[in-house]
Amino acid sequence: MRALDYVRASSVEQAVAAHSKSQTAFFLAGGTTLLDLVKLDVMPADQVIDVNHLSLKQVEVQKDGSVRVGALVTNTALAHHPYIVEHYPVLSQALLSGATTQLRNKATTAGNVMQRVRCNYFRDGHSACNKREPGSGCAAIDGHNRSVHAVLGTSDQCIATHPSDMCVAMAAIGAKVEVQGPKGSRSVDFLDFHLLPGSTPWKEHALQDDELITHVVLDAPLANSKSGYLKLRDRASYQFALASSAVILVMDGNTVREARIAMGGVGTKPWRALEAERALKGATLTPQNMEKAAALALQGAKPYRHNAYKIALGQQAIVRNLSTLTA
Repeated sequence: MRALDYVRASSVEQAVAAHSKSQTAFFLAGGTTLLDLVKLDVMPADQVIDVNHLSLKQVEVQKDGSVRVGALVTNTALAHHPYIVEHYPVLSQALLSGATTQLRNKATTAGNVMQRVRCNYFRDGHSACNKREPGSGCAAIDGHNRSVHAVLGTSDQCIATHPSDMCVAMAAIGAKVEVQGPKGSRSVDFLDFHLLPGSTPWKEHALQDDELITHVVLDAPLANSKSGYLKLRDRASYQFALASSAVILVMDGNTVREARIAMGGVGTKPWRALEAERALKGATLTPQNMEKAAALALQGAKPYRHNAYKIALGQQAIVRNLSTLTA
């Protein structure tokens, strides 16, 4: 058994102050990932700071149509919120495609944003892994890398995919992550929050020391848009994406007026396909134009021993999603 100190925070300020007292303290919300990694000794903790009693459980629709989502809003509550279902179907669908009902009932918005990778070499506690032990190497590069390893955004230090479905949808929608720390509060663009592995794969996000996520603010929905999330996986339930796409379209007749495309399962972070979006804007959605955009989304992809299929699968995730939305 691992002995842990337990602190129940009654305010954001108290939570941040408690966190600053220890190098191995962690914020505890749903705990659906944290507690697993503590049990595996992947995240050695001597203290958990329970933030479940903070007033961060509201979904607030702003005057401009944007939505301020509290860090402790559960995945279930967010997926079924009437405004989200109506105006951000891509996000509702992404949330409902992830995990089991029981896990969605516990998992929180901020916890989902902060998910750690599902690479077996990271989680087994003894293989070479630069995320877990900087400088030890990456066993996945020459190991079994079929399912939870990326073809976009990789480096010779790490090739693990970011596992979240929710974050892929948020990357397409556009959002800000609001955080609070010892130096006050600040806002981080969602596309800048998750970091590429580069030469420092242990740095996974833009949080500074002792900062706590308080809200995620979704951009106002695009008027007259259609959106959808498509997840391709080995089995239809309880499985991480091999490739996924979040697509938002605004059409002017048969012409694309605005397109947002993000991908999961293929990148080391939630992947926004900006080149594909630019190719579609002003174009008609013919099969040829959809395939061209999908190819652009995966240009520069680097396959590894077992995951070269993800390039074609990622393209299909985009083409099929576009086809469904315009059927």
